[in-house]
Amino acid sequence: MRSHYCGEVNETLEGQSVSIVGWMHRRRDHGGVIFIDLRDREGLVQVVCNPEDAECFAHAERVRSEYVLKIEGIVQLRPAGSDNADLRSGKIEIIAKKLEILNASETPPFPLNELLDVNEDIRLRYRYIDLRRPEMQQRLRFRSQITRQLRSYLDSNGFLDIETPILTKATPEGARDYLVPSRTHQGEFFALPQSPQLFKQLLMMSGMDRYYQVVRCFRDEDLRADRQPEFTQIDIETSFVEEEDFMNMMEEMIRSLFANVLEEALPNPFPRMTYAEAMDRFGSDKPDLRIPLELVDVSDLMGEVDFKVFSAPANDPRGRVAALKVPGGNNLSRKEIDDYTKYVSIYGAKGLAYIKVNDAEAGREGLQSPILKFLPDEVVSAIMQRVSAETGDLVFFGADKATIVNESLGALRVKLGHDLGMVERGWKPLWVVAFPMFEWDEKSERWHALHHPFTAPRESDLALLDSDPEKCLSRAYDMVLNGTELGGGSMRIHKTDVQQKVFELLGINEEEAQDKFGFLLNALKYGCPPHGGLAFGLDRLVMLMTGAASIRDVMAFPKTQSASCLLTDAPSPIDDTLLKELNIRLRKNPQAE
Repeated sequence: MRSHYCGEVNETLEGQSVSIVGWMHRRRDHGGVIFIDLRDREGLVQVVCNPEDAECFAHAERVRSEYVLKIEGIVQLRPAGSDNADLRSGKIEIIAKKLEILNASETPPFPLNELLDVNEDIRLRYRYIDLRRPEMQQRLRFRSQITRQLRSYLDSNGFLDIETPILTKATPEGARDYLVPSRTHQGEFFALPQSPQLFKQLLMMSGMDRYYQVVRCFRDEDLRADRQPEFTQIDIETSFVEEEDFMNMMEEMIRSLFANVLEEALPNPFPRMTYAEAMDRFGSDKPDLRIPLELVDVSDLMGEVDFKVFSAPANDPRGRVAALKVPGGNNLSRKEIDDYTKYVSIYGAKGLAYIKVNDAEAGREGLQSPILKFLPDEVVSAIMQRVSAETGDLVFFGADKATIVNESLGALRVKLGHDLGMVERGWKPLWVVAFPMFEWDEKSERWHALHHPFTAPRESDLALLDSDPEKCLSRAYDMVLNGTELGGGSMRIHKTDVQQKVFELLGINEEEAQDKFGFLLNALKYGCPPHGGLAFGLDRLVMLMTGAASIRDVMAFPKTQSASCLLTDAPSPIDDTLLKELNIRLRKNPQAE
């Protein structure tokens, strides 16, 4: 039907006859001549319809936006001075000899040839039209290119592409499962996988040695810009490998990806930082190293002050008092400071104390703050010295449980970095290592796995599982890029007794463990090799590499923030006949219960 894609027609084809197909992007009538910009996935090309070709011209007069056309014509160079440098085909035009309307189109719900702020709900409802936009076409082509590069690297390094089940058993992995009722086993349910975690471990126990999968995962959790109910992972697992060798291999994969696709050179090696250092300096286990701001701990300086807002958390083993210096932040208005105070309250902070440094050389007299009256001179002096305060700076303070301080000041650090134009250009990758095995949940008064229950503890910390679980570190590692977690993984537990001990600490008794993970525990008994792996979030990776604001912009058919599909109107009610087959009866008014 076509001899060339629209965007591939160029000056090398001058004088040749070509056949192209695509959508009518734009039509212009100039002095009796009709210009049509025809569009396909490779780009645009300008077509000229002259009135001398009466039949062709008559068809051209009928076409409207998004009509599907087939055009045959002769390639010629554009007149001098009319080149379009923004188009690959910008040096030529096609003189139409035959134009066929393959299909008409109603007026689209939004224009494709203008950069307008179209409501996202409209874009998602008519996603098949939205995907015609060159920007979206480019993003999905880019996604395909990234996937191809990653597959190529893994294939060349001996990894096998193996599929794992989509219908599986409900296992607790940190989020709610999507459940699928079984017709043949009435009253019982499959679950859609949150990840292939257990199956890829079983593949290692099966002797597959190196596995990968570009796999769909499902999690029923609260959504945000980088979360979707269904998303894609590059899932990877290896046997008989230490984390150092595996991390180097994954690092090289990402380095080669950026070099081949973006022509960007990432550092070799990637810097590494312990979890403890990341939380202490940045308040986050996925710090954005492009932002030069850092948290400074001042708990030791606040322990003896009379001001309980500071002294209480300073003396609390789980508390923290931290300072965040903002160079040149003295220019912030009271309203801006109030806005930042409101912002940190989202993360549980009860307030946001500050000190403005009007004159660093004048000591206490050169400072301005409502909290100064509560702080002795020696404490104020020590704080200013520790944060290296200079004239014109602003110092924010957080004082509360360490988790709240880290989360609130960590988020504030990022917001200030963007608001004040402090974000450096380029790419800042990072490995975060030495994670704690467990974190204490005060509400439920129990330990939770920081990663998942199958993460192996450090060999040197095995004894701490009994004596001091809080100090036990895991063999986990996260790859972070520009403040976004690209991938997380770990070496896995490969011994039955260690796995049982971890389950006990997490409050999973023997009966529950057998019920939910019995197949894994049985497999551990039959010669399980040391193994570990990692999963990259493909959607997040593409989002970062394309500069998109949300993973929804790099997925073909994403869900909304409320986990619905506007295109297909899913989820939707099910016919009573189907419910009966599944032995399911819906409650008529669950709100009343």
